[in-house]
Amino acid sequence: MPKMTIDGIEIEVPAGITVLQACELAGIEIPRFCYHERLSIAGNCRMCLVEQEKAPKPIASCAMPVMDNMVIKTNTPMVQKARKGVMEFLLINHPLDCPICDQGGECDLQDQAMGYGFDRSRYHENKRAVPDKELGPLVKTSMTRCIHCTRCIRFATEVAGVEELGATARGESMEVTTYVEHALTTELSGNLVDLCPVGALTSKPYAYEARPWELQKTESVDAMDALGSNIRVDTRGAVVMRVLPRLNDDINEEWISDKTRHAIDGLRYQRLDRPYVRKAGKLVEASWDDAFAVIVDKLGKIDGAKFAAIAGDQCDAESMVALKDLATALGSANIDCRQDGAKLEGGPRGSYIFNPGIRGIDQADAILLVGSNPRLEAPVLNARIRRRYLHGRVPVGVVGVPADLTYPTHALGTGAAALRDLVDGKGAFAETLKGAKNPLIVVGMGALARSDGGAILALARELADKLGAVRADWNGFAVLHIAAARVGGLDLGLVPGAGGRDVEGILAGCEKGEIAAVYLLGADEIDMKRLGKAFVIYQGHHGDAGAHRADVILPGAAYTEKPGTWVNTEGRVQLGRRAVYPPGDAREDWTILRALSERLGKTLPYDTLDQVRARLVAVNHVLGAIDQQQAGGWGNFGTPGSTTDAPLVSPIDNFYMTCPISRASRTMAECVASRSAAKLAAE
Repeated sequence: MPKMTIDGIEIEVPAGITVLQACELAGIEIPRFCYHERLSIAGNCRMCLVEQEKAPKPIASCAMPVMDNMVIKTNTPMVQKARKGVMEFLLINHPLDCPICDQGGECDLQDQAMGYGFDRSRYHENKRAVPDKELGPLVKTSMTRCIHCTRCIRFATEVAGVEELGATARGESMEVTTYVEHALTTELSGNLVDLCPVGALTSKPYAYEARPWELQKTESVDAMDALGSNIRVDTRGAVVMRVLPRLNDDINEEWISDKTRHAIDGLRYQRLDRPYVRKAGKLVEASWDDAFAVIVDKLGKIDGAKFAAIAGDQCDAESMVALKDLATALGSANIDCRQDGAKLEGGPRGSYIFNPGIRGIDQADAILLVGSNPRLEAPVLNARIRRRYLHGRVPVGVVGVPADLTYPTHALGTGAAALRDLVDGKGAFAETLKGAKNPLIVVGMGALARSDGGAILALARELADKLGAVRADWNGFAVLHIAAARVGGLDLGLVPGAGGRDVEGILAGCEKGEIAAVYLLGADEIDMKRLGKAFVIYQGHHGDAGAHRADVILPGAAYTEKPGTWVNTEGRVQLGRRAVYPPGDAREDWTILRALSERLGKTLPYDTLDQVRARLVAVNHVLGAIDQQQAGGWGNFGTPGSTTDAPLVSPIDNFYMTCPISRASRTMAECVASRSAAKLAAE
């Protein structure tokens, strides 16, 4: 390890890092605009200049690798003069519109101008003006503010995988543009706003809404997909104003998807804020007592075997354990958390989690995607696969319908027969998998949520065993979920008990009159027409499909409005925190179930959140390991049998609208319209 001296302090640093990184290790702040630790080095802003002993002029610390016995000085008169000069040049053409700029208060240019800049300007010529660009409904441009750091260009090219941003011309005529003007076609475009160190790129939906010092900040987790991205929810009063990413290298690093970031305006529309009861075919407002009385009257007349419960895709673990306990108390084994009918049982935990962990993608040397389109199902995870390809040229095979995943793939076939060929060792990619030290098999819901899903799961397990992908130091079997509640539901055993019915059995029972009452806990993705004449209780936060079919509506809380526990696709237990309170008469979901159980004479044995969480741990001890990925057991799972020739298709065809919140979002509707217009223009 090289030894170097920084400002008179001798320090030993890892080989291969830059001078800027070495200064950070020494606790010395170096200003920068173009440098970002997750992007390639550009070295074009020159703000990070430092003095190197025996060097004739200041060096760009972000682009200079460390060398043994190097002597660096970061606060000499030469460095101070250089920084002031660079800042003066940067501000020559920058408009003085901080009072109306959305970046004001959290702007790198503001902060560094105060800390390192000159106290006046010597530039008296006219400032240049640059036309704004149209990047779509999410990113607002003010390109006159651009300082040409090229962070946005490098992010779009390297991380997002869409080479749609670049620079034209040179010198004062240089512009960052999309070449042919059109909206960005990436599901990660909102991250450009976080990366921009000035106000050139800001959030279009958030424009002129609030200042950062007006907002209450709450650290939480995302429930829009199963990745469990770490987020910060910024609120003003009772309104969620914006969602930003939190740094977590194990999960989302510092990126979030556009749906996670911008679907939150859906929290303001189509909300259920009071109970409703259906009378004479119409839903009318009711009190909690009246709604409970109707439910008690109906459930008191039916046998427990005719009662069923279905948990939705965004439910927290606390509400799901309460739902299961209530169903058990009523004598029903008809309960399921798999709205899409995925053939995953509550067997070995290793059969339904992303075993290597999201960070394990960085160690994989061959990747097989089975019935999954991670670009739509988990865009941040897809960016990680892309990075693994870029850094290691890792081969990626796809069994399923081909799609643009932002990295090259090997199309192995669209049906399950291609997976059988791999198990039998047929084809070039089978040899690639055999030669891999850490093969990764990613099985998506496009393979599991179908009639032969159990057989496909068994094939994937067989392939993992044959490849030696499951061993003490590596487990390359991974299930990529799309529902935030799915792993938690399976951990809690929300699958049919002895003699119980799954979702398909419940719907078939409703059609035949064998199921008389159904409790939908935020479940909106099933075929409501198949509920027949069953009495439907819907507990949720939006007036979506379930509420339209319900006979009684109990208003619950969205993921930003309650403290809750979620388990992400890799089996990591995370806590979400309340950012705002539910609107109107809506309540936290587990408290509704607890109150209803008391009215039914089946009082659940917990009264506080801590007691509910103790119950979670009692049901499954892994739910007590917060922020840790618990290893899953391995064994026999799946249902060996024949498969159909139907192609494996990802269940998500519209990334922007996958849940009640995103379907209520006007911003997401604009994204859908923009993407459709782009497709028409391309055709």
